[in-house]
Formats: sequence, C-alpha cells, structure tokens
Amino acid sequence: MNRVVAATAAACAVLGGLVMAPTAGAAAPEKPRFPEFVPEPVQWGECDDPRLVAAGAECGFVSVPLDYRHPNGEKIQLAVSRVLHKTPDRQAQGPMLVNPGGPGGSGLVYAAFGGLVPDGAGDAYDWIGFDPRGVGASEPSLSCVPDHDGYDRPFYVPVKREYERAWLRRSENYADACEADGGSLLDHMTTVESALDVESIRKALGAERINYYGFSYGTYLGQVYATMFPDRLDRVVFDGNVDPTRVWYRSNLDQDLGFDHNIEVYFDWVAEHDGVYHLGTTGREVERRYYTELAGLVREPAGGIIGPDEWADIFLQAAYYVYGWEDVATAFAGWVHDRDWEPLRDLYGTPPFDDNTHAVYLAVVCTDAPWTSSYPRYKFDNWVTHFRAPFATWGNAWFNAPCLTWPARSHRPVDVDGSGVDSALLINETHDAATPYEGALEVRERFPNAVLVEGVNGTTHSGSLSGVECTDSIIVEYLRTGTLPARQPGNRSDVRCDPVPEPAPAGAADRRTESAGPADLRRELAETALPR
Repeated sequence: MNRVVAATAAACAVLGGLVMAPTAGAAAPEKPRFPEFVPEPVQWGECDDPRLVAAGAECGFVSVPLDYRHPNGEKIQLAVSRVLHKTPDRQAQGPMLVNPGGPGGSGLVYAAFGGLVPDGAGDAYDWIGFDPRGVGASEPSLSCVPDHDGYDRPFYVPVKREYERAWLRRSENYADACEADGGSLLDHMTTVESALDVESIRKALGAERINYYGFSYGTYLGQVYATMFPDRLDRVVFDGNVDPTRVWYRSNLDQDLGFDHNIEVYFDWVAEHDGVYHLGTTGREVERRYYTELAGLVREPAGGIIGPDEWADIFLQAAYYVYGWEDVATAFAGWVHDRDWEPLRDLYGTPPFDDNTHAVYLAVVCTDAPWTSSYPRYKFDNWVTHFRAPFATWGNAWFNAPCLTWPARSHRPVDVDGSGVDSALLINETHDAATPYEGALEVRERFPNAVLVEGVNGTTHSGSLSGVECTDSIIVEYLRTGTLPARQPGNRSDVRCDPVPEPAPAGAADRRTESAGPADLRRELAETALPR
C-alpha cells in the first residue's frame, strides 16, 4: 500500500470510528444516578512508602461499594494517603486530590506532590493521594498474567502469520486470565464508578468541597466527576487533557500518529548531539539506525532478552517525555558501538514483572466506551495507521488487544459537561502524543470557565511543575488565590508558554538546562503512571 492510499484509508478509519459521545451543545443525556452512599471516616495510620514517610504522610483506607447500585452490598477498599496543610487552619483550602493517570497508575505517593509547588503555594492544601479501584494497595488489586509484558515477546508488527497468531492467542489468554482473577470486579471498573469513588473519598474526608489535580487519564476522571458533581469542586487543574469525544478506541489511533511525530523530534535531538552519541548527524540517519537495530533484534535479542518489542518500548518513553532522553540515547549508543545490552535491560526493567497497571488500564478502557470485537476491522485500522506511523502503532494495538475478547460489557461514555465548574486550569503541550492538543481544545470548549495554557511546540506529556516559570507561575497564582489569566476569544489557548525544555547531555557544548530537583521528582512520579 503506498503512503497516499494509506493516508486516505486512515482518515476513513478514524472518521468511521465507533459511536462517540455527543458533542458539546447537543442535548445532554440524564446524568448517571445512584443511591446515596456514606462511607466511614478514614482511620489514618502510618505509611509504608519511604517517600510518603519522608513527606510526613498518613495512610488509610476508604471502604466503598463494589457496585454503587447496591450500596449495602459487597465492599472494596481504596488506599488513600494524606499530607496535611502547613498553613494556619484559617488559611487552609481543603483537600487536593491527585490522580496521575493511566488508567491504572498508582496515585498513593502523590500525597507528596504538594512539595513540588513553588513558593509554598501548595502549603494551604491537604494533599490526598489514592490508588483507584483495582490499583496498587487498594483491595482487591487486579493482576492477570504478571509477566505478560516481560522479555522477548513475539514481534509486534505482524509481518508473519505466526506473529499475528501468537499475539491473538496471548491477548485472548490475557482476557481469560483477567476474568478468572478479577471476577465481579471487572464489571465495575468504569470511570463513572471511579468518579463515585472520588465522591466517597470526599465524604470520608469530611469535606464539603475538594480541589483536584489530574494528569492524563486523571483529567478524564476529573471531567466525569465534574459532570456528576460540579458543585463539589473548587480549584481544578487538568494537565494532559483527554478528549472526551474519542475514548478510547480512536484515541489510541490518534496517539500512534503523535508518537511517530515525537520520536522523529527525539531522533533530531540525538543527531544534534552526534558529538556525544555518534549515531548520525541527521534525524533521518538516527532513525535508520534505530530501525536497523530493531530488525537485528528480531533475529537475535540483545542479551537473549531485549527483543524488538522491548527495544521499541524503551524508546516510547522518549516520545512521551523529554525526561530521560539522555538515558535512552546513552543506552542506544552503548548497544550500537559496544553491544552493551545491560543498560537496555535496566531501562526496560527487570523481573519480577507486575501487570497491575496494564490490567487496570484494560479493565477501564475496554468497558468505558464501545470497543470493537471484530479483529478484521481492528487489523485494518491498525495496518492503515501503521503505514502512516510505524513507530508505535502495532505495539499500541497489541497492548489494547485483550479488549477484543474482554469478558465485561462496554458502556456508553459520559457526555462531559463542565459548565457547572467555577474555574479550571488546563495545561497541554502542543505535541503531547498521549493526549493530543486537540483534546485540550475540546475540554476548554466544554468547561466555559476554564483557561488553557499551551506549552508551545513541546512534546512532553503532563509535564507541569517541571520548572517552566511561565506555566508554574500560573499554577502558583491559581492555587494561592484562585485567580486565572483572562480567557481569550476563539478556539485557541489562552496563554502560550515555553515547553518543558529539551535536556543537554553531559559533554555537550551547550548546557541549556541543568537537572533540577522538582523536574527529577516529576520524572519519577510520571514514570510510575506509565503502563509497562
């Protein structure tokens, strides 16, 4: 298939997608309604995570219904954490719940996130971290096949029938294992139910209103909560905005195009620093080297464990964030020049593997909105997208493929309506691949009291509080006083800031950025939410 035909077919595939939520301005369906549930207050105690201990956090659980339609039925436990405000009580602004995304990212450590806010602007809040249902320390915690994303898997790109058969078998087996492990939990993993959990946490905290800081999928959870409980929200920050009209089948195809763009930006950066890495003087040369090495790993995995899929997954991190660009380039160069495979292994991760994030991710995206069960349609959509964007398409496709046979039914997505929210700060970089910028514009339209800050031409996903003064100063002012910049007319960003800056590697002539404590912690926290 030539590229022109592929591009045309891809447009048809995307536009001919599954049923989507109504657009803003269409008649809104009735909001989901559930019986009242009042949880017990949190019994706070000590935390186990050293980062939480260092931050002076307390930890506990909130008991919530498995099924909110039956509030007196079976209960599950949500793990929560808290770092109390540091200001006098009269200046306190109440709880700030934080969700890092995923879906499936553990948020418990984010009670320490207030320490990243410059100038003490986070000190007036009780920072609340939590593991959503099925995640991490919450009970039960979903796991299906722990090493599903382990070493030396079949080649992502199904250029041979044996690769395709192997991935279909793995995907169906994974869905079957989730049914066996998750049981009735799988029927209650939608974002609507997680929004009800947020409301239960609010009640368990004894707070009339909450503040909310969401990253990536956490923005969508916040959007749904804002639709269901708009009068319960005070200050709201959404960083890396999910387009509520494209959950989740089409959003994955959108991501593939964005990741392909961003990896080319990364290869250009590697070429700019050829004096350090010696991998090519142009982005095209570096790209050719990347695919040459990938092809070699199909034949013989590095160290017997890092095959083409692991190789691609390592580089995917560079398409998500500028954090860690040097580490990936150093491992790339070490493999090319010295056949040193151990840095690749260290970047990918070592056993024991844990599939909790992946399992919960699927449990949410397979059931939040309609998902095709037709493999021929799935195959067509992904081959068409692959011809435009070969870097991540089939890896993304197989990551989501258990949805083809997922044992729990899909639902209709919520028609997001943020008109009842008094204010919201939206943040998105122009070339964020995981949550494309067009989604931020859609959220801005649905939240008429929101202001959008654009990290112009940046490629980092959910990178706020990484030391960019323009963006950080707006966050500081908003958290401190509730004041936002003026909203501008039209379908555009309201403030244009610099993006999270590209790093300059050790040994480069131009040291444009130095590693900063807040940025380092943001990188660590961001990586906890990456599916692996």
